[in-house]
Amino acid sequence: MKAHIKYFAAAMVLLTFATSFVTTPAKKKTEVVNILTSAVCESCKARIEKALKSTDGVVEANLNLDNKKIKVKFNPDKISAEQIRTVISNTGYDADNVKHAETAFNNLPHCCQKAGGACEHKE
Repeated sequence: MKAHIKYFAAAMVLLTFATSFVTTPAKKKTEVVNILTSAVCESCKARIEKALKSTDGVVEANLNLDNKKIKVKFNPDKISAEQIRTVISNTGYDADNVKHAETAFNNLPHCCQKAGGACEHKE
């Protein structure tokens, strides 16, 4: 009987040791998407970044005005890249192939409506 207990204990130790190496692949917690926008100035940058940062699932948003691309880090379990483009569009700006929402665009300052326009307002 004691021999059975020893074998059982040894088997349990080996089983525990073996299963410690078996893991399920970790699910990606975040993804990154780069989106071309129609932003023209610091006001545009602030407006877009604020809209995205207040969106559930967006972790980071940083717009580079030199190339007009916004880099967005997001949780794909909560939001998709297409939904991010829609947020940008609803803020009044083009986002890759998604055209700006007309009402939001019309509410932007005049200079923010011009491609390559000079900023006419102060932050």
